[in-house]
Amino acid sequence: MKIEITDRARKWFEDEVGIGKGDSVRFFGKYGGSSPIQTGFSIGIELTAPQLPLGSIEVDGVTYFVEEADEWYFRGHDLKVDYDETLDEPSYEYIS
Repeated sequence: MKIEITDRARKWFEDEVGIGKGDSVRFFGKYGGSSPIQTGFSIGIELTAPQLPLGSIEVDGVTYFVEEADEWYFRGHDLKVDYDETLDEPSYEYIS
């Protein structure tokens, strides 16, 4: 699984979440909300260290990753994380 973090998304995580070098951000499927790939589920984030990453990328010393346990949510998709100026939050694109 490939993960892409745009510069705008990286800046949002730094400014709003306060992450810096050595930190790790996990993306996972959570109950509730909506997404185009899993009905009744949406994407969540948490600051935690990777255990068994399915995919990861390091940007400016920060690791962004998805765990193998969350393969069910992302199955068959790569993830692009960008920033939505209107909502002032990350946006997610699931790429087949």
